[in-house]
Amino acid sequence: MSVEFESESRKLLGRLRDAMAEDAAGQARLDKIVQLIGHSMGAEVCSIYLFRDPETLELCATEGLKPEAVHQTRMRLGEGLVGRVARAKRLINTPDAPAERGFRYMPETGEERYSSFCGVPIQRLGEVLGVLVVQTKDKREFTPDEVYALEVVAMVIAEMTELGAFVGEGAALSPRHRQPVMFRGVVAQEGAVEGRVYLHEPRVVVTNPVSDDPARERTRLTEAIERLRTTVDDLLESSRSVDEEQKQVFEAYRMFANSRSWLRRMEADIAGGLTAEAAVEKEQSLARTRMSQATDPYLRDRLHDLDDLSNRLLRLLTGQGAETGAEMPENPVLVARNIGPGDLLDYGKTLRGIVLEEGSVGSHATIVARAWAIPLVIRASGITTEALNGDPILVDGEQGVVHLRPDETVQAAFADKIAMKARAQERYASIRDLPAEAKCGTHVGLHMNAGLMADLPSLPTSGAEGVGLFRTELQFLIRNQMPRRAELSALYARVMDAAKGRRVAFRTLDIGSDKVLPYMKPNDEPNPALGWRAIRVGLDKPGVLRMQLQALIRAANGRPLTVMFPFIAQLSEFRDARAELDKALERERILGRPLPETVEVGAMLETPSLGFSPDVLYEEVDFLSVGGNDLKQFFFAADRENERVRRRYDTLNVSFLRFLQQVIDRCNAYGTPLSFCGEDAGRPVEALCLAAIGFRTLSMRPASIGPVKHLLRRCHLGEVRAVIEEAAARGDQSVRPAVTELLAREGWGL
Repeated sequence: MSVEFESESRKLLGRLRDAMAEDAAGQARLDKIVQLIGHSMGAEVCSIYLFRDPETLELCATEGLKPEAVHQTRMRLGEGLVGRVARAKRLINTPDAPAERGFRYMPETGEERYSSFCGVPIQRLGEVLGVLVVQTKDKREFTPDEVYALEVVAMVIAEMTELGAFVGEGAALSPRHRQPVMFRGVVAQEGAVEGRVYLHEPRVVVTNPVSDDPARERTRLTEAIERLRTTVDDLLESSRSVDEEQKQVFEAYRMFANSRSWLRRMEADIAGGLTAEAAVEKEQSLARTRMSQATDPYLRDRLHDLDDLSNRLLRLLTGQGAETGAEMPENPVLVARNIGPGDLLDYGKTLRGIVLEEGSVGSHATIVARAWAIPLVIRASGITTEALNGDPILVDGEQGVVHLRPDETVQAAFADKIAMKARAQERYASIRDLPAEAKCGTHVGLHMNAGLMADLPSLPTSGAEGVGLFRTELQFLIRNQMPRRAELSALYARVMDAAKGRRVAFRTLDIGSDKVLPYMKPNDEPNPALGWRAIRVGLDKPGVLRMQLQALIRAANGRPLTVMFPFIAQLSEFRDARAELDKALERERILGRPLPETVEVGAMLETPSLGFSPDVLYEEVDFLSVGGNDLKQFFFAADRENERVRRRYDTLNVSFLRFLQQVIDRCNAYGTPLSFCGEDAGRPVEALCLAAIGFRTLSMRPASIGPVKHLLRRCHLGEVRAVIEEAAARGDQSVRPAVTELLAREGWGL
């Protein structure tokens, strides 16, 4: 940028700052801004378009177009040149606007006299708030210096919008962070909760975007950069004990912290009139825009590094670090872009709910949330930008809906919903110690899933008869290095102690797919759910499997031990895994250590192939556990992480039930104990149907045991089975409508 234009840019920003300092309503401030920009750039037209809603842009201020068009002219996202700028988050600079693809003529504005068009997005941290436009009658393309000045001004307008500079009487905008907002996400853990927002990473708000002392701001930036580099060097030094893969990540991180081009861009922004923190945020916003458009995973990771470094630098410049963050409110609901299991465990069970912008239904955070029975909604796009610490929030984990700053009507309806659930919980508590016995006298064993020591206190209070699945991978996922055998043995012993003699089925390490160990080199697989995971990893890395099996044997210390191997797809895999367990038992015998009183060895049936295994499999396994979550996605070829397809297929689909019936019949023929484990086991109607077709053991999250037991005790399984068989004979695709009708007719419903 030329020195002369640097001076003009600073002058313009200075005038904008002075205009913002005036005691004026929001619309008057916007009108003043377009006048200043148009005059400074020698443009006949300057206009500001802002979003009315996520899909609609509105002309909120103009100098040069017809005044009566303000607040009347609107366009959809992607419509016209202005809509294209907003959608693509990129500028359009053309000397002949009418000749451009997508040009839309708006006669009410009087813009037909203007040929040139330069529009830049008004955005903050990747979120587009609107579009800033300048136009001239002459056909001309705006120079790089002029475009740069517009981008700087647009960034300042975005900051002013964030700070509420344009609200008030006659305002173009409603006050940000004050209006009720509803977010639609994806259910990852059911439940309903009312609470207050607690941001995992509070946003840094730049309150002083404009400066007239570039030398001082450059010094502030330089000092902060030096402190940042020292912090990154310390991180790298502390990583000496980790593997080479992690070191490379930290080295890339340090490379960005020492990037001269990054520093030069921020220094240029300061020369143009921005403060140090505003310059950092401007570059961060551009990085986030590039991140959202990047398809290369490596590039996205590197841009994420730059985004994280920018956050650290902003906190150093503003003092708005984690240590100065808000105190956790009562009934906290954690709001974050994403979160790992370690960070989530640090918060403990104090959280009432969790809302994430990203995440997946099988992520580490989801596993922990389910273990704690905390409502979790994922993929609530935009919530971290909109939410503030302490905001009232309602999380509906049944519908995947989040209400931020809800109005009285929504609050009242939600309070009724929570009250109904509380009354239901009272009913469930009254039958806690009663058996899950249907009216026909059939007993169904209800077991709980667990993965943390914190889950075990729920065993006696939930009414569970045992632990049908203990996930052992969480202890591996929350660490930065492989846990030691002695640590695992002590943990597994505590689990058995807490179970007080009840059966605990330990599933060996189930990693891969969406569960990647931070200290294991990731595999670039096109479809990780069908790739190198679970028992495949264990058999290819037998040292890890042996270490875990030894830890389990030592933890048993003479008590009964139940082990099941995950993701067994064929008989040979089960035999190889069992052989590893036999070797571990023999080794412990030679060492003179006490062996388990009994050893049960089972397999998880998560692939259709295992259901069609040779008969000898059913003779060799001590038990089978159907892993419903994975089995359903492979049976229907529908990725459970993909919202477009995962809800298209019903567990009560006749084809799926028919496959399960085949497995039940084969198990019955060979006397092989069988259970069903997964989300569907904890859904009352699904659990009822599973019991009706012959499952006698179901394993679910602790909070589901009460509702499932309540329904089972009210029903006659023979009648339910008859309805299922009639629906199948009619050719119904799913038995759900028929079973639901039966429940309503007999008064068996929840």
